[in-house]
Amino acid sequence: MKTMTCKQLHGPCDALIHGETAEEMMRNSQEHGMEMSGKGDAEHIRIMEEMRQHANDPEAVREFMDTFQKDFAAQPEDK
Repeated sequence: MKTMTCKQLHGPCDALIHGETAEEMMRNSQEHGMEMSGKGDAEHIRIMEEMRQHANDPEAVREFMDTFQKDFAAQPEDK
C-alpha cells in the first residue's frame, strides 16, 4: 500500500489517498475529487475542470500518466 496526498496527485489539498497499485491510486484520487466537487469545493471543481479539458489532448494525457506512474513508483510503501 502506498499513500500520496491530493497535492502530489495534482489536486489542491493535503488529503491522504491510498492505493495498492497506480490504477487503484488513480481511482481513489478521482473518487476524492468527485466527492469534494460534490460538496461544492471550488478548488477541486476547478482542478477537475482543467483535467477534463486536457482529457481530449492525447499528448497531455500521456505526459500526465507518465509523470504519475513515475511518481507512484518512487513513493515508498506504507509502513
